[in-house]
This record gives sequence, C-alpha cells and structure tokens, in this order.
Amino acid sequence: MNPSACPPEPLPDRNQAVPELVGRHEDFLIVAGLAGTARDLTFLSRDAPHVFALAGAMGSATSIGLGLALARPERRVLVVTGDGELLMNVGTLATVAVMNPPNLAIVCVDNGRYGETGYQKSHTSLGVDLEQMAIGAGIRTTRRVTRPDEIPEASRLIRDGNGTSFVLMRVEPTESPPHKRDLDPTTERLRFRAALSD
Repeated sequence: MNPSACPPEPLPDRNQAVPELVGRHEDFLIVAGLAGTARDLTFLSRDAPHVFALAGAMGSATSIGLGLALARPERRVLVVTGDGELLMNVGTLATVAVMNPPNLAIVCVDNGRYGETGYQKSHTSLGVDLEQMAIGAGIRTTRRVTRPDEIPEASRLIRDGNGTSFVLMRVEPTESPPHKRDLDPTTERLRFRAALSD
C-alpha cells in the first residue's frame, strides 16, 4: 500500500492532551490565554489562584508570562495559549528569545481556530507555522506535538528546560471543557497576586 495514500493520523484531543502535557499544575505559575486555553486551565486547576486566565486581552499572554518569569526567577512560569491569541502579538517571541529566562515555558495549543471571536479558521490552518516563527525569533528549544506519544517528552521539557522552551501542540478543533469562569478582573488579579507570595 502506498504510504502517501494512508489517511493522516488524527491530532490529539485537547481535553486529554492539555492535562497530560501540564501534569501537576501546582508546580507552575500559569498564564492562560483566551477562550479555549483559559477554559482548559481553569477547569484543570479548579480555578486555582496560581492560574491567571485572560479574557479579551488579545495578544497579552506571552508578554505577561515573560514579565512574570523575570520578576519571579525562583518559580517555573508556564504560558498556555492558543494559536489565535499568539498570532495577535507574535513579535513577543523575539523579546522572549533575547531575554531567555530559564524558568519560562510557552505552550501553544494550536487548533487552527480563532476561538474568542467566532471559531473562524486561523492562519495556522492555512499554513502558518508558529514553531518555525519561534525558532526564527531565536528560541533555542522547541518541540512539536502532533501525536499522543509525543506528549511525555514535551511535558518533561516544560519542567526541566534551562532556558525558555516553546511547545507547539496541534490538536483537533474540538471544544474545551465547558467551564464557567469568574470574569471579574479585580478578583482575579488579587487572587493571583496572593499566589505569587506563597
């Protein structure tokens, strides 16, 4: 049988892949991007105060994570964001690469959709490669996850890397867990600030 005639393997389901990749969420200070990743992480952590989940602040997750990693070098900082949110401020990857904090990991959950604005196809479904953009920006350690068996290595990378790491995890365009979030910014800011001093 011609290998090129075989249908491609299905991408991981985010509802299994994100929890497996993150693992013990308490080990990190987490900045979650918009829409799907915000629901992924608040559902996974049961709204734990060490998870700062964004809403409407398009393109801010990586910048916030970088500032947090520089301000708290003794803590592991994890940014989990989507392809749409990252595309809105992809130039931040260049600043991340130049600063290269050893305690920062960025995970892009790429479902090829703009989940915050109506689930339209995003640029990544049309050929844009965010891992290559991270490499071009100068981030030295990257991984691509397209199969479940690639998740454990990526999970180790976000925990043990010495220097900023970037993981692009391609997932099926399925819904995140249906989780009702507290969208009051003052409450979230105060909760997260308290978690910084723990």
